[in-house]
Amino acid sequence: MKLDDYRTSDNVGDQRGQSFGGGFGGGGGIFGLLFGLVLSRFGIVGVLILLLGYCALSSLGGGSGLGLGGPGAAPHQASQGAKTPAEACAVDAASRFSCQVLASTEDTWTKIFAEQGQRYQPAGFIFYGPQGGSSGCGAAQSAMGPFYCPTDNKIYIDTNFYSELQSRFGAAGDFAQAYVIAHEIGHHIQYLTGVLEQTGTAQQRLSSREGNALQVRVELQADCYAGVWAARNQARLEPGDVEEGMKAAEAIGDDTLQKQTQGRVAPESFTHGTSAQRQQWLRRGLESGNPASCDTFGAA
Repeated sequence: MKLDDYRTSDNVGDQRGQSFGGGFGGGGGIFGLLFGLVLSRFGIVGVLILLLGYCALSSLGGGSGLGLGGPGAAPHQASQGAKTPAEACAVDAASRFSCQVLASTEDTWTKIFAEQGQRYQPAGFIFYGPQGGSSGCGAAQSAMGPFYCPTDNKIYIDTNFYSELQSRFGAAGDFAQAYVIAHEIGHHIQYLTGVLEQTGTAQQRLSSREGNALQVRVELQADCYAGVWAARNQARLEPGDVEEGMKAAEAIGDDTLQKQTQGRVAPESFTHGTSAQRQQWLRRGLESGNPASCDTFGAA
């Protein structure tokens, strides 16, 4: 993807080089509903801990519609001073590319919202390292993968995940990395449009299986929104980019991951959709370039 000449975003923070205390915000009685959701935003199977379940459900409106929890433990600044957005983006090539993709999503969604007479409010974007970080949804850990926290409207990412995409999931290429960010921005669009709040509220009334099925539709819509962003930036796509995105979508489908990790598939536990579904909705966004085509909730 040709973004070498693109600006970097100003909505960036950096927690790399900082240390953080343990713990995370509480969520009252609703917090118990989060136990057992152990897949990160991009399907890496995490550790069976309540913290991971808490952040996984954040994409369903946990920090907004359900009013879950507060921020995690207060960070303890290390001796290294806080970086400016420009400094954070200049740490390495992966950081710079992430900041350029973020800036591209900002410009793209600003135009899309303007077409509808609305104003786009950009998401924040926080880098953290292997030592972890702190988000409005609690602690951030590398095993969770990239995630969006609606409590503070920020995306959290350890760029080492890009290497894992290639080495563990066979999803190499810069567009696969861009897809990761565009997907999380898709959750931010859902927050801005009220989808996260509505689905989060609805999930409280559903069984576990029904709640998982609803979450699948949330995730597939975020995939479609990622495709919309890419479609609006066709001039910057290079040969093979679309194939890289489809390869990534295939690699992180629930069925594919379950086969790899447990040797069997349990559809009732799907939370992100099958490989075929993820490819289908990413492709729909790519082909239409229209967010109105991303109605996963009305689809069969």
